[in-house]
Amino acid sequence: MLNCAIIMGRLTADPELRTTASGLSVTSFSVAVDRRFARSGEEKQTDFINVVAWRQQAEFVTKYFQKGSMIAIQGSIQTRNYEDKNGNKRQAVEIVADNVSFCGSKAEGGTTGGRVGAPAAYQNAGSEDFSELAGEDDLPF
Repeated sequence: MLNCAIIMGRLTADPELRTTASGLSVTSFSVAVDRRFARSGEEKQTDFINVVAWRQQAEFVTKYFQKGSMIAIQGSIQTRNYEDKNGNKRQAVEIVADNVSFCGSKAEGGTTGGRVGAPAAYQNAGSEDFSELAGEDDLPF
């Protein structure tokens, strides 16, 4: 059996970190994803995909992403049944995130601070702080 979903889009709202009664971190959010094709003469359609992230993934999303940020999600599709406040039976379909990644530029994604993912020592490094390798023959591979 195979259940793998990969999406890339923009967050529709700021994600909020919650904690379960057992102490697990969780966040639920929606990602706007454009459809690949549009009928001639029509604008592209957008789907709003619900995502849930747990533990470290939830903490990562709430710390580094905000409304409008471009995000890539890899996970599995999950369905669950529930009753709404009026007693109606409902079904929810969502992606449970296994991996969450940045995509797009820092300015485009809306993140702040230093270079995301770079070690603290290189956060404010400029191109003049690095030197070019002498030659390709010195490479170990």
